[in-house]
Amino acid sequence: MFRIPPRFGRRRVLQGLAAVLVVLAGLLWWLKPFGERELTGDLTFSTGVRTGVYHRYGQLLEQALAQDMPEVRVRLETSEGSQQNLQRVAAGEADFTVATADAVGKYRADGKPGADRLRGCARLYDDYVQLVVPAGSAVQSAHDLRGKRVAVGQEGSGVRLISERLLKAAKLDPVRDVTAVGIGIDTMPAELEAGRIDAFFWSGGLPTNAVRELSERFDIRLVQLGDLLERLQASGSPARYYRAAVMPQDAYARARNTSAVATVAVPNLLVTREDTGAELTERFTRTVILSRDRIGHEVHAAQLVDLRTAIYTDPLDLHEGARRYYRSVKP
Repeated sequence: MFRIPPRFGRRRVLQGLAAVLVVLAGLLWWLKPFGERELTGDLTFSTGVRTGVYHRYGQLLEQALAQDMPEVRVRLETSEGSQQNLQRVAAGEADFTVATADAVGKYRADGKPGADRLRGCARLYDDYVQLVVPAGSAVQSAHDLRGKRVAVGQEGSGVRLISERLLKAAKLDPVRDVTAVGIGIDTMPAELEAGRIDAFFWSGGLPTNAVRELSERFDIRLVQLGDLLERLQASGSPARYYRAAVMPQDAYARARNTSAVATVAVPNLLVTREDTGAELTERFTRTVILSRDRIGHEVHAAQLVDLRTAIYTDPLDLHEGARRYYRSVKP
């Protein structure tokens, strides 16, 4: 039996115990909100190519989910990118994914299967469109790609979508005026280095590791795309999601650019389906927001996830579970 030593007053001991209980309660609240039940089951997160930002983001988010929802088994599925990601979620083959807002807009405008079931959870970070060429290339703008071998992304990727739009904005036919090569960021750098392509388009967060690693072993230069924004935005409804952006000169420190590079950016959205459970979606959204700094140490673009703008998931309606989370943290 526990006895209070004579030299301690009973009141002091009880006060000390009460203080400890308060601290423990605070810690438990931080670890797990009071009364929150443990979720169980499986979920699939569709990412992107293995060397792209989507997949690395998914790997780090998986680690965060393992801490916040330890009884939920998360399976990552690589993909060609945004367009394939949306198809998977709409078809019920994946529960959550990341896709660019322009790809979502096109999926809905085209009336693709399940488009009306898609819902947003968060606006994440922006992708920057990057046109990469060897440092000594004569290409100074997208207009100069005529007759060149240009990697435009895989068929199911958001890169394919934006690269074809940019080529058209530059008054180039993606089929007749360039030799379009349908590969992804997992093979683009090696193909450029080997001289089998003359340029490649990539759309991703800054910096993208595959581009950074290429710049460290091969002299590259990023080509400005800012002069195409007006024509791009005039090309149709999904193009309204593009905005002017600037890639800092030090985004890729080893690239041979002498100044910042004007380009185009498009937001990424965290996407799910209308019938995904509200509680699961609320917890998933919470993990995404609260893990921003942890993930941002490795995926720098994730540092831009902002609670104040996360609710703007246009063109998708916000999922009810995500809405619950944002209401719970509203000042």
